[in-house]
Amino acid sequence: MWNEVQETVDYIKKRTGFTPRFGVILGSGLGGFADDIEIEHSIPYNELPNFPVSTVEGHAGRLIFGKIGGNAVVAMQGRFHYYEGYTMQQVTFPVRVMKYLGVETLVVSNASGGVNPFYHVGDIVILYDHINLMPEHPLRGKNDERFGPRFLNMSEPYNLALISKAKEIAVTQGIDVKDGIYLGLQGPTFETLAEYRMVKILGADCVGMSTVPEVIVARHMGMDCFGVSVITDIGDSDGVGSVSHAEVLEAAAKAEPKVRTLIKELIVQG
Repeated sequence: MWNEVQETVDYIKKRTGFTPRFGVILGSGLGGFADDIEIEHSIPYNELPNFPVSTVEGHAGRLIFGKIGGNAVVAMQGRFHYYEGYTMQQVTFPVRVMKYLGVETLVVSNASGGVNPFYHVGDIVILYDHINLMPEHPLRGKNDERFGPRFLNMSEPYNLALISKAKEIAVTQGIDVKDGIYLGLQGPTFETLAEYRMVKILGADCVGMSTVPEVIVARHMGMDCFGVSVITDIGDSDGVGSVSHAEVLEAAAKAEPKVRTLIKELIVQG
């Protein structure tokens, strides 16, 4: 994989001459964050060597380079998921590319189902930990020490200083945020009531189909991570009966302005 990553990085550097400090992965219904970026370059995934192509509705499928408050950013407008048929190495390939473009801090967003009884649809949750129940691990296989260590310490998957700063921003901006633990499952089916109960029993507050592999790989390479989740449905008998992907996108879109403000200010304050 090392050679493929370097080939993609070289292609992007020659095409853009851009060195981003922040990387952002935009989840379902949150692609509008691109409007907050002073865009200097935009490259569709299908033009990037070795890149997969997003197949999910609500994911535009392009890499955006630009500035937010003077800080250089690269944003994935659309991510890749294990349920699409990609390997975990393909799912996390863009994160490795970001690292070697110069990214030090990775911001990940997602839409998720809530099981915490204090959550409501539209709530914004700052992630402080996660539970990995994906069927395959992104670091499985022979380890390349050039990327990171064989055995990775995951005691702080989401950077505590970034979490503290984000909470201060939320207070200043009048944005209500919750804390939460995210549990990653394969998908693409939404959870059954029994599965939602399982998620709650295991100690998570919300559940989704992404984020965990990307954060693991980012931490493998020493990147700081910040995660935010939008609760788009509630895991009870009422919420489960009506949930659809269209409703997930609708709920995420309503919360998007606040999420955008939170991420934008976090980057501006550097």
